[in-house]
Amino acid sequence: MPITVLVVDDQELMRAGLRMVLGAHPDLTVVGEADNGAAAVQRTRELVPDVVLMDVRMPVVDGVTATGQILESGCGSKVLVMTTFDLDEHALGALRAGASGFLLKDTPPEDLISAIRSVAAGDAVVSPKVTKRLLDRLIADDPGSTRDAAVLDVLTAREREVLEQIAAGRSNAEIAAELFLSEATVKTHVGRVLTKLGLRDRVQAVVLAYETGLVRPGA
Repeated sequence: MPITVLVVDDQELMRAGLRMVLGAHPDLTVVGEADNGAAAVQRTRELVPDVVLMDVRMPVVDGVTATGQILESGCGSKVLVMTTFDLDEHALGALRAGASGFLLKDTPPEDLISAIRSVAAGDAVVSPKVTKRLLDRLIADDPGSTRDAAVLDVLTAREREVLEQIAAGRSNAEIAAELFLSEATVKTHVGRVLTKLGLRDRVQAVVLAYETGLVRPGA
């Protein structure tokens, strides 16, 4: 079965371009479009796509609000955020709302396709460069975004190490090499970290690591 995608952007030309790029891959199918957040929520409920490609700055209802509503609905669709600016505070809001990834609109087509496939498979797209810069900037500028580090007390010392590695944007294979563990063991630790902290995916783990001060801006 192909991966079904809903394209959400207020610019018709952008939607047409994305449809063209995705249409060149037989394992991907664009099942619908929306030009604002309210329409995105409605279309997601109707079509239940595997992945929603979500613009964040839109009229009527913005992409952050729409992302939260889609994920709260429990329909199972994943949201992949796209934005023009790599230091977009709206993108961070979407990540906090539960989006599974964050991409720039000038991302090369092959990287976009790879990201859609990863998100559809249940993984999160964490760009070490872009996400780290975004979090460094916004958390440093907004002290109110911090959270009590005590929420991490449920983790073992090894699980905290794994969380630090996740926040650095490392894959399971890279974490395994860094901590001298097997990939299977790392996968188990990652699952326990997400479960204990009540997180949906690795993106939310990265955000929480910054908000609790486990990883410091600029580190």
